[in-house]
Amino acid sequence: MFKKVPHTYVIVFAIVILSAILTWIIPGGEYDRTVVNVNGTDRSVIIQDSYHQVDNSGQSWEVFSSFFKGFVDKADIIMFILIIGGAFWIMNASKSIDVGIYSFLEFTKKLEKNKFIRKIGVNNIILTLIMLIFSVFGATFGMSEETIAFTIIFVPMAIKMGYDSIVGVAICFVAAGLGFAGALLNPFTIGIAQGLSNLPLFSGIEYRLFCWFVINIIGFTFILRYAAKVRRNPESSLVYTDDNYWRKHHASDVENIEYYTPVSAWVTYIILLVGMVGFSFYYPQSTLKIGNSEMTTYVLPFVTALFALLGFMSLRKSVHFFILNLLLFTIIYLIVGVMGYGWYIMEISTLFFAMGIFSGIAYSKSANDITKLFLEGVSDILSAALIVGLAGGILIVLEEGQIIDSILFYISKSMNDFGKIASVGMMYFIQNVINVIIPSGSAKAALTMPMMSQFSDLIGVSRQATVMAFQFGDGFTNMITPTSGVLIGVLGVAKIPYDKWVKWIGGFMVILLLLGFLLLIPTVTMELNGF
Repeated sequence: MFKKVPHTYVIVFAIVILSAILTWIIPGGEYDRTVVNVNGTDRSVIIQDSYHQVDNSGQSWEVFSSFFKGFVDKADIIMFILIIGGAFWIMNASKSIDVGIYSFLEFTKKLEKNKFIRKIGVNNIILTLIMLIFSVFGATFGMSEETIAFTIIFVPMAIKMGYDSIVGVAICFVAAGLGFAGALLNPFTIGIAQGLSNLPLFSGIEYRLFCWFVINIIGFTFILRYAAKVRRNPESSLVYTDDNYWRKHHASDVENIEYYTPVSAWVTYIILLVGMVGFSFYYPQSTLKIGNSEMTTYVLPFVTALFALLGFMSLRKSVHFFILNLLLFTIIYLIVGVMGYGWYIMEISTLFFAMGIFSGIAYSKSANDITKLFLEGVSDILSAALIVGLAGGILIVLEEGQIIDSILFYISKSMNDFGKIASVGMMYFIQNVINVIIPSGSAKAALTMPMMSQFSDLIGVSRQATVMAFQFGDGFTNMITPTSGVLIGVLGVAKIPYDKWVKWIGGFMVILLLLGFLLLIPTVTMELNGF
């Protein structure tokens, strides 16, 4: 049956079956819960010492219905993936992204004339800058789901640069994951965990900043070394044959593309500019939030003026550069929306959907053509959306089997009679185990921090150290757990089989997990500000 490595769907479904078997082995149990307000948001948290056993709810035929329920539970991410696939397929029909990648690579060749840059390696500089940007996004506002959209951009770019799809995923998804683990000002992890632990919001940032630097140095170095290896010998890539998909779909002869600007592109520019001007008058000032800091300024009017200038300049070159300009401002509005208006998946999906539609209009595509292209894109990326629903079934089976609280209870009991280092290490281990089951940082904080913070008081470990254990335990394993809809979505979009991803990131994950433990030791052995 398994003469070759199983398909990703088979692997995930096997985990669903294993989860169902566990519901017959582990006793059912649950904690009582109460609703508390954390940083202005009501959250359900467990009550200390309230665990009690309940009747088992062993799962059997439910493994089949879990696919449907997982689809419902992950509907937002699934729709996000489908819309992203359709929108970028419309954009790709114009070959604008290929033009952008070609122009970018031509620019990098000019940089190689500088001896200093040539010695360091212009590609190393580019990859590092991209990773640094995504790490900052992950550390400040918890970028996660958004990386699914960027995967479609960076995977073909990485392959054009001589790398592979793993490098393309690593420079955005993994880099954001490294920042997410460093979590300088992440309101969805650190903000909630500290709020539930009654700690000053974002306190202890000095040591977290140090940890973020260390994690990035180790992570970036690992990725750059792998990238250099693939560039020297492309066939050494784990996904060399899988990447034929990207080579085929982005094998256009960019040098022979006809550059022109149709009237429809100017019409699109005017329509969008009028709309942006209207929003600038309606929202003249925006308040951007980063951690505890807020900045109120004329963001939208500035962005509108910038679009007016760059849009006009790009139209004078060709419609391809104008469509690239649309992509640029989609990303800018994404950042403004997330930081200033609390945007999440629905708003971001809407933004990319509009980008795809207007890209088609600018390229003189008819309504029927745009619809056809959108459906082709949805069809092409459908497998990535389906696997997210299937992976969501894992959590459904565990929840309906009523064993998640039991797993938490029995693991927490193992922390008794440990020393400080061993205790914080055990907390870290528990958070990693729970993260495999519950990849949502905010949900896991609400589930574990009320109990963990009080337990840390009993053993003489600072609550800040407990928050750090949660922070690292929540961050690293997001990059490997099959229950993460974001990871499965990213891999589906990049056409990377899950088993090959595990083979690549497995060793890296061991390094990160060990690094996390080492960085926790000073939190219980040294006097640190905020601890």
